[in-house]
Amino acid sequence: MALLSPLGILLPGRFHAEDAWGEWGMNTMEKLLGYVPQGLKKYSELWKAPIPDYNFCSENASMTFQIVSYMISGFLGILATALIVFLISRFLIKHEK
Repeated sequence: MALLSPLGILLPGRFHAEDAWGEWGMNTMEKLLGYVPQGLKKYSELWKAPIPDYNFCSENASMTFQIVSYMISGFLGILATALIVFLISRFLIKHEK
């Protein structure tokens, strides 16, 4: 699946699509809803993505660099998820004995 992740860059450009569903910023929310919910305004700065837009550089980077960044981000996400599941399972197994 990580190898297919660059489709997230290629297909929207090909089909003139907007942002991915649910990955909206405050400007897009205001455009869609006509307003920005108060909770979103209040907590919008609370969390910053470790790799914004799954890209290690700016959006002005070459398409090749963006594709490689997407794949690396996918693999890092898989690795982080696997590590968390492993640690939780080790913790649960240790407490069962």
